[in-house]
Amino acid sequence: MSQKQDNKRRNFIRLMLVGGASLYFPSCLSEGDEHAPIKQQPKPQDIDTVIKEIEIIITEQDVIFLKQTDPAYTQRAIRFNLRVQPQPKIIALCKNEKGIQEAIRVARNENLAVSIKSGGYSFEGFSSNNGGLCIDLSLMNVMELEPDNSLRIGPGAKLGEINNYLLPKNRILPAGSCSGVGIGGLALGGGYGFLARKYGLTCDSLMEVKMVDGQGKIVTSNDHDEILWACRGGGNGNFGVIYEMKFYTQPKPKQFTSYRFKAYKLDKERARKLMQAWFENAPNIPNACFSAFVLNGKTLTLLLTDFENNKTALQTFITLFKYLTDKYSENTKTDIAKALKTYYGRQEPLYFKNASAGLYKSWADVDMLIDGVIEKTLNARGIIFQLNTLGGNINDPNFESQSAYPHRAYPIFSELQAYYDKPSQEAEKLKVFAEIQNLFHAQGTFPQYRNYPDIDFPHWETAYYGNNYSRLQKIKKEFDPENIIRHPQSVQLDVI
Repeated sequence: MSQKQDNKRRNFIRLMLVGGASLYFPSCLSEGDEHAPIKQQPKPQDIDTVIKEIEIIITEQDVIFLKQTDPAYTQRAIRFNLRVQPQPKIIALCKNEKGIQEAIRVARNENLAVSIKSGGYSFEGFSSNNGGLCIDLSLMNVMELEPDNSLRIGPGAKLGEINNYLLPKNRILPAGSCSGVGIGGLALGGGYGFLARKYGLTCDSLMEVKMVDGQGKIVTSNDHDEILWACRGGGNGNFGVIYEMKFYTQPKPKQFTSYRFKAYKLDKERARKLMQAWFENAPNIPNACFSAFVLNGKTLTLLLTDFENNKTALQTFITLFKYLTDKYSENTKTDIAKALKTYYGRQEPLYFKNASAGLYKSWADVDMLIDGVIEKTLNARGIIFQLNTLGGNINDPNFESQSAYPHRAYPIFSELQAYYDKPSQEAEKLKVFAEIQNLFHAQGTFPQYRNYPDIDFPHWETAYYGNNYSRLQKIKKEFDPENIIRHPQSVQLDVI
């Protein structure tokens, strides 16, 4: 380190010690005693001595602890969903695994719940908490493509950044479409997108993980097979803090074709007919294709994508929906880097509630309840009911045996969305949202996608994890026996 850098670091620590210490350095604790009391703020004549001690143990290059009184706290606390904005007591801005270990130690010493943020897109705010400690991994976003085309990556890397890094190297990671989502949060709960039916979920490409567990210990999946199994769809914020991931990557597709169908001024009967036709045809499209059915008020947008050249195989689908809808457009052989940006979505925070609304095998699963769902969606501004294709190679038996993601037999995934502009509109939107979800709940517990949680799901343990929940609980007990890492729907210690 140069003399200039050394002086800069010393001045930074000196400022924190003299100026009120809203940046919080827990490693003033004795390295050998986790329960030693935190040292008092030093007197001016003692500062050089304390600086020397801190430099031996930890610097701002490992972790910065932000309290609510710190100016940087406010920006770090903001989450993508303005509806849920938890306020942790401390935000630990971690830069490496040593910093994460320090953060875990602080949480244990002060009896604080730990939440984990990679991108901050958790729909219910589970990547933060009120009054606890939030481990912020957004700066841990380094990527390295290795000679075998595997990707080593930090959990804070966002999907848009990953595409910008991999696509010029003619590789791609099968993942979602929203550019601001962190890879850590996405992959640990599953991760689906345009390429999933061909290559599996994002978690199916996961080869290795490195983790700091709830006891502050370094754990690697090379030494613990169960950790890799759990991290392939077993959910986020359960056992430890993933600080490095390794993925298979795939060759970059040479093209990306999209077909879009629109229908307007829908009534319940026509919307039902269109939805049934989609249910009966969408699961049969080629594996390189994806389709979404998006009912937004009285308007339907039906999307069909293809990253190979399957137009002949798609002709029956295209012909049918050209006939059933009002408008058709086609964008053929677009460069995939350009095409993906079309689906990156909004980057700035907004008010919304979005949640899984069930995974289904066929139209028979929803036939008796869908009229109520359609009617409420048609008559409520800002409410969207969306269906997406899964299936294809997501159903690969090898993927199933090697991952905690439990819902591979379901080729269709639905989601419910509510958007609004200001808090005064929230009660009305959430009322309609709950009424629609209750139509599904009344028919029994449907499987749900863990990455699209709803705080009001009954029996969420089974809905998210199916028969894998008890196995996940055993892993929880081994690596986080004191339940330090937790949120309202994290894996619980009590065996069911």
